[in-house]
Amino acid sequence: MSKLVIHQIPCLSDNYGYLIHDPEADTTATIDTPEVGPIEASLKTHGWELTHILNTHHHYDHAGGNLELQEKTGCAIIGPRDEADKIPGIEKEVGDGDTFLFGTHEVRVIGVPGHTLGHIAYYFEEEGVAFVGDALFALGCGRVFEGTPDQMWSSLEKLMALPDETTVYCAHEYTQANAKFAATIEPGNPELATRIAEIDKLRARGEPTVPTTIGLERKTNPFVRPSSDEIQKTVGLSGASAAAIFTEVRHRKDNF
Repeated sequence: MSKLVIHQIPCLSDNYGYLIHDPEADTTATIDTPEVGPIEASLKTHGWELTHILNTHHHYDHAGGNLELQEKTGCAIIGPRDEADKIPGIEKEVGDGDTFLFGTHEVRVIGVPGHTLGHIAYYFEEEGVAFVGDALFALGCGRVFEGTPDQMWSSLEKLMALPDETTVYCAHEYTQANAKFAATIEPGNPELATRIAEIDKLRARGEPTVPTTIGLERKTNPFVRPSSDEIQKTVGLSGASAAAIFTEVRHRKDNF
């Protein structure tokens, strides 16, 4: 089995698209379709032909380019079963626990509802990579638009159960803004302070802060650290349930 090649593409104002390529099978997928032009340009640069679209959820900045790319390339579109009526051009519907092959690589689907009701992530276990859309961000998580905070917390728990070394590809460059909020929630976390300094240096150079890793998020992301005594005290919920603490942190970020 050949190694999966991953190329990150800046799109729109703050989105990231991703091309993944299996050299052995000569298959190429785009994770979501935030902007057709940059995706096409990247395909041309690499000399790849698009064979698949893997959608994480139905929002326009994730599925808006589906039909144009499908019309131009004939690619197959895979997406969340619970949002099939909202995913343009979907051909294969998948949900939590499903597996399928992308070239020679097995992909496991993880249901991560909350941001939208049918949101999914794609986990390549042998490669140790996960494409999580808007469910998890570097130092953040998606807004709870369609689901409930309890659903969102359960989804984050699923992602945090992946191995620490898992590389996480999320869909937006929100890290610096998330860092400013995180510093108000857990200011005494030295690993967070170190990370914020690194983030500021990267952004000053115009470099991305994505991807991240599960282990790094577990140490520094306030949305997945409800067991932190400092976070519990900050939000006034010492000893409360993890879901309740997450809900309050999410509420505070929504109003930050």
